[in-house]
Amino acid sequence: MLLELKNVTIPTFDQKCLIVNDVSFGVKEKSIHAVIGPNGSGKSTLAYSIMGLSTYKISKGKIFFDGQDITDLNVTERAKLGITLAWQEPARIDGLSVLKYLSLGMRDKTNIKEQAIEALKTVNMKPEKYLDRFIDESLSGGERKRIELAATIAMRPRLIILDEPTAGLDLIVIEDFLNIFNKIRALDMTILLITHREDIGMIADYGTLLWGGDDILTDNFAEVMLRYCAKAGLKAYCKRTLFQGDNACFGEDYIDKIFQEEQSK
Repeated sequence: MLLELKNVTIPTFDQKCLIVNDVSFGVKEKSIHAVIGPNGSGKSTLAYSIMGLSTYKISKGKIFFDGQDITDLNVTERAKLGITLAWQEPARIDGLSVLKYLSLGMRDKTNIKEQAIEALKTVNMKPEKYLDRFIDESLSGGERKRIELAATIAMRPRLIILDEPTAGLDLIVIEDFLNIFNKIRALDMTILLITHREDIGMIADYGTLLWGGDDILTDNFAEVMLRYCAKAGLKAYCKRTLFQGDNACFGEDYIDKIFQEEQSK
């Protein structure tokens, strides 16, 4: 496993409640692993804790990266190991050009422009149009998200944590982003995808379902998605959009069985 969480528990800042409770799962190298669950289930908190942000410290458990215990490492030390996070709300820095922004996190400071061009191409942006643009209110939300993702790619990390990367985007743009995720994987990077959207998670190889701060299941993503639908009571939606036709992962009888198991709890 590239990333492994063992019994991770994260309390609120005042230590009075648990946001994440005894969560354990692993992320395979060069995979797309989705952490899915409803709003408020602890997904983003878990992502920020993996990145090492100081306000999201774990009170119990361990985090391992490529076999190394990183539980006590700060965000800078984790970044040096190859972990990075693309924020749900991208940065907007008046006066900073796209080229300069992309160069900030590059490990290799030679051929900066060439690296920036390749990063922009990976996220389907025309370098000649954007390199000299400034990151400000003139950019749309979708453009800013792509530039944030390009900056992350330019760092050449081993693990990219994407926190709700498609939030606020329309359906056409979302489809393009899913293609970009596969292009990132082709660069031998691992993606930990944080999302509450069932359709976005379907690009993942594996998944973990968080519910009320607890990890319910880690498995191939289709199994995780089916369990999510069952807990949310989305049987008709599940059958209509996720498991029909040529893309069917399960038969009707198996879907009914999982829903019945969930209802009996």
